[in-house]
Amino acid sequence: MNVIRRNIPNSLTCLNLLCGVLAIISGVHADSPVAGGLTGTQLAWIFIAGAAVADFCDGFAARLLGAYSSLGKELDSLCDNVSFGVAPAVSLYFALRGISPSSAVAWAALIIPICGALRLAKFNIDESQTTHFRGLPIPANAIFWIGYMALMQQSELLATPGIFLPVVIIESWLMVSPLNMFSLKMKNIGWKEHWKQWLLIIAAIVFICSMGVSGLMWLILFYVCLSLIPERGE
Repeated sequence: MNVIRRNIPNSLTCLNLLCGVLAIISGVHADSPVAGGLTGTQLAWIFIAGAAVADFCDGFAARLLGAYSSLGKELDSLCDNVSFGVAPAVSLYFALRGISPSSAVAWAALIIPICGALRLAKFNIDESQTTHFRGLPIPANAIFWIGYMALMQQSELLATPGIFLPVVIIESWLMVSPLNMFSLKMKNIGWKEHWKQWLLIIAAIVFICSMGVSGLMWLILFYVCLSLIPERGE
């Protein structure tokens, strides 16, 4: 029974990986209809969202069951880079090639998983990132790119080198930057101690309800800006 309990978090982490691989396969098909009227890109977004849910659940299960392990920590990082680094990069690459097949700008998407791997490696050796993150968390990176791709479907201007290149460079840099980003973990539901978390939840509702999937991009930008506001006593 103890063996089963210890491996529940790792099983959820592997589910994260499975969703990430399915997102990569789906993203290759870009604008082609693949299932239920969804394009490959849209299906990739769903699988990345599924990976994010599994990623949240594996951490929650580890805390609930007291099933922490060095194996689980390393496995989590490896899976996260597939689901939130490689998967959005592949989907973005093929989405950009679908808009402009002759453009080389799509190759810049490969910066994303490289910086994602560096961000995760730094996280694994930094014991101080318990109540906050140093650099943009890689799941937030994936959420940003889902919103960006949704907005790109509305305006192909976002696929031009003059806009896409600066965005991908800045977004990738944020993952490896020294900037402190607040964690979504809350010890209680009090506003005074967790006002940033509550503002982010409210913003998520507003952005998604008013803009749909593209609102996710603005949500992550809001998260970054909110993180830059110093806490009292800092």
